[in-house]
Amino acid sequence: MQARISLDDVSALARGCAVLGTGGGGDVRAGALAARRAIREHGEVPVVGLRDLPGDALVLPLSGIGAPTVSHEMIHSEDEPVRIREEIERIFGRAPAAVMSSEIGGANGVAPVAWAARLGLPLLDADAMGRAFPEVQMVSMYVAGIPANLVIMSDVAGNVVTIRPVDGLWSEQIARAVCVASGSSALMADYVLTARECEGAVIEGTVTRAIAIGRATEGAQDPLAALQEEVGAVRLVTGKLTDLERRTTGGFVRGTVTIEGTGDDRGRTLTLEIQNENLVAVEDGRVRAMVPDLITVVDTQTATAVQTEGLRYGQRVTVLAWPCDPLWRTPKGLETAGPRAFGYDLDYLPVEKIAS
Repeated sequence: MQARISLDDVSALARGCAVLGTGGGGDVRAGALAARRAIREHGEVPVVGLRDLPGDALVLPLSGIGAPTVSHEMIHSEDEPVRIREEIERIFGRAPAAVMSSEIGGANGVAPVAWAARLGLPLLDADAMGRAFPEVQMVSMYVAGIPANLVIMSDVAGNVVTIRPVDGLWSEQIARAVCVASGSSALMADYVLTARECEGAVIEGTVTRAIAIGRATEGAQDPLAALQEEVGAVRLVTGKLTDLERRTTGGFVRGTVTIEGTGDDRGRTLTLEIQNENLVAVEDGRVRAMVPDLITVVDTQTATAVQTEGLRYGQRVTVLAWPCDPLWRTPKGLETAGPRAFGYDLDYLPVEKIAS
């Protein structure tokens, strides 16, 4: 396990989180800047495992919620995590013992370093997705059957909203409405649990994993091959982005991306369907990868992940896909974040069976 996050670790963490973001989770550059500033001001951030915490210690999951195209410009304030912590203390009568990223993908995997440093807390080597997903209920705790009894949100204007939803689906609907009212960007804590309750309900080791992914391409002669080997990915296509339809609506970025193959892939066309994240990859009417497996667009030369909001006409990119955490392949996991959860009339098939 990574012992602590230093300034030297932030770049690798950001690269790895961008890859795991599958296009969403927010632009890692803003999160990396905030992390570096916080480390300089407050010191390096210790990284702990669940077993390093007392069983009754409160774990504070934090993430940005909203459209990545908005959060790229509307940067979280330093006071948002402080206001959420104060609300936690008011409700529980005690302070949280550690911060956890709700999703390791994108900026939501990097910014918790800044939030933990600002709060003077360690960062838990875990998250609730193992990637990025667009909706509040699409977390491992929901799949594990833990009630979504509390959501706390804060925005740049200083508003704090506490929600007591009846279930995970209602938590998404109400939190999304609050997010839209806040300009489609806010900071959120949900599933505030004890370390004991987190056991078996979160995906452990993901901070360490993200840093390893980021380190894999450092100094590599062939960064793309190094990344592909590190994550165990299938290459879907290498080509040029030739069409992009993207819109921000209801607190999400939605759209379609078309990539025409070049070189050995000349004559091939791959289409990606997005809702913050890349959800489904289709070639000639045949699905080649789908959620909850990971689909990431990377720069062909540098293997740097390209987030949804960074897609541009003419980019030379490669699309990679690889298996998700086994939790998402369970019946409840597929019900929560499989293709039908996003409105696609598709039966899930693992990427390793359909991508080749």
